[in-house]
Amino acid sequence: MPALVFVGAGGFLGAICRYLFGELFRGGAFPYSTLLINVSGCLLLGFLGSLESVPLSPQMRLFLMVGFAGAYTTFSAFGFETWQLLESGRNFEAFLNILSSNVLCFAAVFSGVFLARFIAAGN
Repeated sequence: MPALVFVGAGGFLGAICRYLFGELFRGGAFPYSTLLINVSGCLLLGFLGSLESVPLSPQMRLFLMVGFAGAYTTFSAFGFETWQLLESGRNFEAFLNILSSNVLCFAAVFSGVFLARFIAAGN
């Protein structure tokens, strides 16, 4: 049961941050807020998952990686918004959303891993 508390608390904060960050960048025809949230969430997961110089306790890992990042990232919104773009005949924007989300999110994960290893190396 304690694991659920850490996941739930992290999820609570992640969902609030996702909402606030989304509101900050809302607007326009392209879903920039979802893209920025997904990229920054991938960066966070890549960083935390590879941070070796400051090992995370199992509870902190649940709080940050499962709870916070799980509630913060929005691939369900990504899928739905992409569907809406396709449904409205905006195929180029849908393709751009799929391509940019995947490329930038994978790049963010790799950057997070690199950053964590750079810090761990003492640089």
